[in-house]
Amino acid sequence: MSSKADVDAFFESPAYAVIGVSADRKKFGNTVFRTMKEKGLTVYPVHPSHETVEGEKCYRDVRSLPPDVASIVTVVPPAITQLVVEDALTRGMKHVWMQPGSNSSVAAEAARKAGASVVDGECILMFLEPVGSVHKVHRFVNKIFGKMPK
Repeated sequence: MSSKADVDAFFESPAYAVIGVSADRKKFGNTVFRTMKEKGLTVYPVHPSHETVEGEKCYRDVRSLPPDVASIVTVVPPAITQLVVEDALTRGMKHVWMQPGSNSSVAAEAARKAGASVVDGECILMFLEPVGSVHKVHRFVNKIFGKMPK
C-alpha cells in the first residue's frame, strides 16, 4: 500500500505528465489528463503517436518533456511502465504514480531505490480535489475499510 506521504509528495510538483494518454475521450488516460487540467494542474500528455491531445502538444516520450515536470502518472502496460520509470529516473524525476493495471513491482522498486516516491495501484482520480462522481463514493468506502494510504 502506498503512503499518504507519497501521495502528498506527488502533488507538490510544479508540473506533471500523463504517460499513455489517449486522444479518445472514452479512454482512461484521457480522463486522467483532462481531470488534472480541470483541477488547475500543469500537465502534459505523453504518447508516441499523437501530435496533440485535447488541443495540447503531445510529447513523444519522457525525455522530451519540459524540465519542470517532476511527477508522472503511468496509464500503460506494466512492461512499458518499467521503461518509462527508467527514463524518468534518468531525468531526475522524483514522483511516480502507477495507475491500477499499470503498476510494475520492478519499476516501483527501482524508483524507491533511486529515492523517488511511488504511489502504486491507487486511482489518482480519488485524490484530485475536489473529488467527484463515483470516485468520491469509492474513496469514502475505502476510508471506511481502512484502504486509503496512511
